[in-house]
Amino acid sequence: MAEIKTKQTDADVRAFIEAFAVTEQKRQDGLELLKLMQEASGCEAKMWGPSIIGFGTYHYKSERSRQEGDWPLVGFSPRKAAISLYVFSGTETQELLLKDLGKFKMGKGCIYVNKLSDINREVLVQLIRENMAFLKSKFK
Repeated sequence: MAEIKTKQTDADVRAFIEAFAVTEQKRQDGLELLKLMQEASGCEAKMWGPSIIGFGTYHYKSERSRQEGDWPLVGFSPRKAAISLYVFSGTETQELLLKDLGKFKMGKGCIYVNKLSDINREVLVQLIRENMAFLKSKFK
């Protein structure tokens, strides 16, 4: 079984945002998301691999394979094309919240937004809290 490559590191989160941001808007959005997610999650930001900023952690075991590992409860990555938000597990409550989130696209395991001003921050906070509660109850 292959080992998971994306693991928590000691890299500096703020330095990553400053170095990775290709525009002032991306830098501002990254720093604002950092603050918002830290406050909403109550967890310190940590780098996961070279490009994911995660908050909290849980240990999962796949129901379909023998894969298991640690992963952040919520997180984001300020990618060049769009910001990836790792705040969605597909719960009924989250599905309802998406209707009020704003302008976004869905990926398999994340939500993509072009800029933070495209979405409702209060709804994002609710998604964060719902995702954390769901994962904590599922992976005790």
